[in-house]
Amino acid sequence: MKRRAFLMLVGSAVAWPRVLPAQQSRVPTVGFLNTTSPDTYAFNAEAFREGPRTLGYVDGQSVAVEYRWADGDYGRMPALARDLAKRNVAVIAATGDIVSARAA
Repeated sequence: MKRRAFLMLVGSAVAWPRVLPAQQSRVPTVGFLNTTSPDTYAFNAEAFREGPRTLGYVDGQSVAVEYRWADGDYGRMPALARDLAKRNVAVIAATGDIVSARAA
């Protein structure tokens, strides 16, 4: 009986390092890129947040969103898109207009 308990303890100790990294994994991050401002685009940004919620995603728990707003300055779009890319977002949602899509 003691041998069996010892083997179970050793087996658990070997498996533990494999379980631990899975628990520490980061949530996927979505980049949100828009040419306007949060005030101007608030209704659509809320609709954007609602979509994942309906699928069971919780902002900050099972998914994170990084918002980038150009405040009407189209020249800022490439830099904002680069910033999102540097943050290793899983995907960039280029919202609003074609300028957002081209920058992404």
